[in-house]
Amino acid sequence: MIEKNYRIPSALEGYTVLLRNKYSAEDSQYQSRGSVLFVHGATYGSTSTFDYPVAGQSWMDHLASNHYDVWCLDLLGYGLSDRPSVMDQPARDHAPIVDTAHARVEVGHAVTFILEQRQIPRLSLIGYSWGTAICGSYSAQYPNNVSKLVLSGALWLEGLPPTEALKDNLGAYRTVDVESMMQRWAAGLTQHELDQIVSAQDRLKWCQQTLACDPKSAETGVLRAPTGVIEDYMRVRNSGEDWYDPGQITASVLVVVGELDEETTSAQGQQLFTRLTAAATKELCVIGQGTHSMLLERSRHQLHRVVDGFLAD
Repeated sequence: MIEKNYRIPSALEGYTVLLRNKYSAEDSQYQSRGSVLFVHGATYGSTSTFDYPVAGQSWMDHLASNHYDVWCLDLLGYGLSDRPSVMDQPARDHAPIVDTAHARVEVGHAVTFILEQRQIPRLSLIGYSWGTAICGSYSAQYPNNVSKLVLSGALWLEGLPPTEALKDNLGAYRTVDVESMMQRWAAGLTQHELDQIVSAQDRLKWCQQTLACDPKSAETGVLRAPTGVIEDYMRVRNSGEDWYDPGQITASVLVVVGELDEETTSAQGQQLFTRLTAAATKELCVIGQGTHSMLLERSRHQLHRVVDGFLAD
């Protein structure tokens, strides 16, 4: 497996973000089955999710071994990308940073870089959780750059009641520790159900390694994550407006959700699916025994097969 890491400009001047590329040593990087870019969710970077090896192989490794030219992006403040200086100051002293509009610009930088590097007209996007809103809105705005779009754990808030959870001051970032990461994974499940999905050892190992990507975690014991996405979520949830317009997406689209996902439910995925009125083709898949973190669980193999078939079609 060939791995290359690039630093490309952030949407915030003076900072860079990490763009990682993997492809099989058996292939020429210019003669693959196609280029694919992964975009992460609201808390954890792409390098900690899509390129985290479970039983020795990450999702990126899987696609690269199937002759794809695979990329992933860590947005500003996430994963192995730069942390802006405000994240080294008290969170409450600054407004939320890295919202969806910011993230869409950085995805645009990454797409432009890949298209120029590979001399190709378009690529495929795979978004996860908040990444589905980023990739969905980018695909709607730049339809000529995207051939296929995978929305895994599709974030869609249509019809959900307003929430009173919006704080007066979200601050620039929030923090999570290993215990809260483990609790989030277990939401809505009995201990037996959770152990059938993913072992306690694998959960703990992932949480510990993911927290360690924050350069200050050794002294603080927490992972910092920007709150721009939380501000977007609260605004959309309380106003009833659409996060983006799915009707403007013209690429082929796969919406895939986990049966046990309480954060981005199959009902929300179905609502989004019906709004994809201009998609070249569209598919909806619900994977049994999968939670919001199914890309790290035993059901990841089903997720891989479904996405493999969609990309290869």
